[in-house]
Amino acid sequence: MSDAARLKSTVYVGGLENAVSQQTLHAAFVPFGEIVDISLPKPELPSSTDPHRGFGYVEFEQAGDAKEAIDNMDQSELFGRVIKVAAAKPQKDQNEGLGSKTAIWEQEGWLAKNAVSDEDRLAAQQARAGSEERPEDPMQGLEGLDVAGPKPM
Repeated sequence: MSDAARLKSTVYVGGLENAVSQQTLHAAFVPFGEIVDISLPKPELPSSTDPHRGFGYVEFEQAGDAKEAIDNMDQSELFGRVIKVAAAKPQKDQNEGLGSKTAIWEQEGWLAKNAVSDEDRLAAQQARAGSEERPEDPMQGLEGLDVAGPKPM
């Protein structure tokens, strides 16, 4: 199965109580279709005593089963908590976006989005060069108008 197809058939389940296990999620989601995999990410801190981070992923055999699970289980209650069920989003690359160790302007995604073509760069330089010429002084030719009122005849 391709990554895109896997992503379409995977749902995110958030707001889980610590007592929820893979078996609990399997029992809650099996009515919607054949389940391929269930994952409950562990806490990043080794000193943490929590069994998971409060969310998980359920991967179905068919993308339609995932949609049905989202429609029926979102905002439902599991172990006394209201859970959020939504389509899973692709995992971000650690070297992309905020929080990465690479400057934003050196990242490929930013460069592809914000790169300026040589043609645009040349046009901008020409526009700047044209504006550097001194404009005509708007006060030129006003000498002798230091007297108020009509001109004497």
